[in-house]
Amino acid sequence: MAVTIYDVAREANVSMATVSRVVNGNPNVKPATRKKVLDCIERLGYRPNAVARGLASKRTTTIGVIVPDISKSYYAELSRGIADIATMYEYNIILSNSDKRATREMELFEDHLGKQVDGLIFMSDSISDEMRKEMVTAHIPIVLAGTLESDTDMPTVNIDHEQAAYDATKKLIDNGHKRIVHVSGPFSRDINRLCKRVGYERALREAGLPVLEEYIIETDNTYDDAYDKWKLVRDLSEKPTAIFAGNDEIAVGILNGIRDEGLSVPEDFELICFEHTLLSRAVRPQLSTIVVPLYDLGAVSMRLLTKLMNGEEVDDPDVILPYRMEERESTK
Repeated sequence: MAVTIYDVAREANVSMATVSRVVNGNPNVKPATRKKVLDCIERLGYRPNAVARGLASKRTTTIGVIVPDISKSYYAELSRGIADIATMYEYNIILSNSDKRATREMELFEDHLGKQVDGLIFMSDSISDEMRKEMVTAHIPIVLAGTLESDTDMPTVNIDHEQAAYDATKKLIDNGHKRIVHVSGPFSRDINRLCKRVGYERALREAGLPVLEEYIIETDNTYDDAYDKWKLVRDLSEKPTAIFAGNDEIAVGILNGIRDEGLSVPEDFELICFEHTLLSRAVRPQLSTIVVPLYDLGAVSMRLLTKLMNGEEVDDPDVILPYRMEERESTK
């Protein structure tokens, strides 16, 4: 059986309160008594019960993190930022994968609340009305990382996705292109529908260029589907000369489709994408991209959550981080 605080107290011939004070670093313990208790703890192999300590303090020093797909580089880098800051502030994290399903998000949300997490960081393609109601009544701090939300005052950490998409499209326009295809992830994701597509269309309109539905191609956000959707780009009656891809994985699928046709980037098509994960640097030619500060999105989200959990003052609960454009070999 596991060694308990009672076993240590009995072995050291002190009260359980004294053992608790030693374990929690309370200075009001005589040095000789502290040494005796610590010797017993080491000899018996006692490990403090984090759950019991959490019940006593009404805090578990644990936060929940819900992500759509941890296998994606986007969420992996973001989660690393969360984990590093959590470690710095001595919080444990429970990381859960929702598989981009609203029902699974609800299940995980309830599960985290049942585990008495002190706070939660939530990432989703789109927040359902049911989830929104649960969040409002959860009575724990919640931060939305890389997730849009305009219907509540939930704290968020993002970049200006619309302006970034505008900048990427304008770069291609400034390079002389008039027929620019946008290959996007699913439009069920708010950032794709309400930000990236809107920024792309705004750049075209400001340049006096038409917005053509056939030039806006939706994928399921995977390499394989993007590779297949290249054929739709290839077969357009008015051949495009440039492509704005919604993320790195889509861009690599398009890039390989182009090269397998015996064409080249950037000579036949200029290509710019979004995110700046390892993929954008690993392929040849390396991809010009909007650099999303993925690690910082996670780190700032976790720091914001620590402030909320500790009742610290927060100047602005809606944080917009800077991004930049990295020009490489896929544009001229």
